[in-house]
Amino acid sequence: MSALTTDLDLKVPVIAAPMAGGASTPALVAAASRAGGLGFLAAGYKTPQALSDQIDAVRAEGVSFGVNVFAPNPVPVDVDAYRAYTRAIQVEADRYGITLADGEPVEDDDYFEDKIDLLLASPVPVVSFTFGFPAPGVIKALRAAGSLVVLTVTSEAEALLAVDAGADLLVVQSSAAGGHSGTLTPLQVPAETPITELIAQIRHRTSVPLLAAGGLATSADVAAALRAGADAAVVGTVLLRTEESGASAPHKAALADTSRGNTVVTRAFTGRPARALRNEFIDRYDAQAPIGYPAIHHLTNPMRKAAVAQADPERMHLWAGTGYRHATEEPAGVVLSRLANL
Repeated sequence: MSALTTDLDLKVPVIAAPMAGGASTPALVAAASRAGGLGFLAAGYKTPQALSDQIDAVRAEGVSFGVNVFAPNPVPVDVDAYRAYTRAIQVEADRYGITLADGEPVEDDDYFEDKIDLLLASPVPVVSFTFGFPAPGVIKALRAAGSLVVLTVTSEAEALLAVDAGADLLVVQSSAAGGHSGTLTPLQVPAETPITELIAQIRHRTSVPLLAAGGLATSADVAAALRAGADAAVVGTVLLRTEESGASAPHKAALADTSRGNTVVTRAFTGRPARALRNEFIDRYDAQAPIGYPAIHHLTNPMRKAAVAQADPERMHLWAGTGYRHATEEPAGVVLSRLANL
């Protein structure tokens, strides 16, 4: 492992990905670090206070960790398309007695500045960004505060931009990853380039440490990524069913459902490309879904929460990478040790 990944306090080259929405609990983060890897809290969709509380909880465990932040990269939704989509999917919300908001779309930045202020006032070892790159002044300030800065990229071109932006490390995410793509250009679905090929392409262009992400679900997957030039592997979906995961019970059950088929990339739930288990909502509405994040996320969020509460997997986002069948119900440390081939 490189000097910088050694700075991450890695004893094994496996990192627990940040998974926004509840899956990445302080317990999961601590378990990953105790297994010799590194865990990340997900700042996405949390208030600054909720993030601060989780940071305090992980600090109390005495382990190294990181925090992932959604960088502003808004794709404003077409208002007419937004309202047409609202009318189309209202029938699904009707199942739960919910009326979807049909007024002005919500376009926010997920408390970005407040979260950066928190991370500067109370620095953590590593801060990573997805969806975009923060301003140069933010990267400079975080590094001055003692944090390593990690930028997420999905192509060779994005990697070169991230290096120029001052990244200490890059997360190289393939399209096989579960959940949202970190692409800088969400108007386009990322190319289905295998992670080993993507890592090799980028390794030829930069010496910055690379963390491979996307579809890595077995020790063979991890080993292949390392051979291709990655310094460590980032895994997420394979941890969703672990004891420490905060994923909902219906989500965990869907991952274990042998009748489920392949994953698909969809904008139906959030207006931004994201890989999920195929379900009825995706089948019915993916072709109609307008591009527009975070507006579509906010629109469908009440329906998705209600679906979780009623254990209805057909109307909730079942984020999952291509290797989801390898997700198992056991301690996270056991999974990570197996992936590291220990």
